[in-house]
Amino acid sequence: MNTPSTSPSTSPSAHQVIKKKIEDEAKKAFALSIYFGSWFCALSFLAATILDERPIPLSIFGFAIVKGALSAKFLLISEAVFPMKVSKSKGLIRSLLLQSFIYVGIVLCLNYVEAGVDGLIHGKSFWDSLMGFGQANPLRVIAMCIVYWLIVWPYLVLIGLRISLGSTATIAILFGDRAKSNEPATKT
Repeated sequence: MNTPSTSPSTSPSAHQVIKKKIEDEAKKAFALSIYFGSWFCALSFLAATILDERPIPLSIFGFAIVKGALSAKFLLISEAVFPMKVSKSKGLIRSLLLQSFIYVGIVLCLNYVEAGVDGLIHGKSFWDSLMGFGQANPLRVIAMCIVYWLIVWPYLVLIGLRISLGSTATIAILFGDRAKSNEPATKT
């Protein structure tokens, strides 16, 4: 008895699907690392100019890029644990506001753990390093959370738009629609 089968060209294999998912996640992680790295480089440059450092050490930018990649990794972990949901009845902003605070909280916790592990790597106590995060200054930690939230919020809104409208429509809204680039502009 012959059973209907799909041809390999019309149905991707499980290996191809997994490969595509890994490729998509790697692209997302890379783009998010560039986004966060750019922010952290700008903040490092601002801090160096406020402190009037001359010459400005280039190493701060390397650390900023690494911090951007780690933050991207932590945000992607947060998204995997707590996926974004956009409610049409609440709208985009109200749907994502609570989630943005949860993401910042998760990233803050992961940064604390990172500080503890970093301390272990450098021969210090895990707990002492963990408690020393943010120079053990609660106001500094709150300030870092506010800045991190301000960095994360536009990313979440962009992803929320993509979830709501689809990738094609979001790209068309942000960068224009190439299919309509030949049409004459209408005056309103």
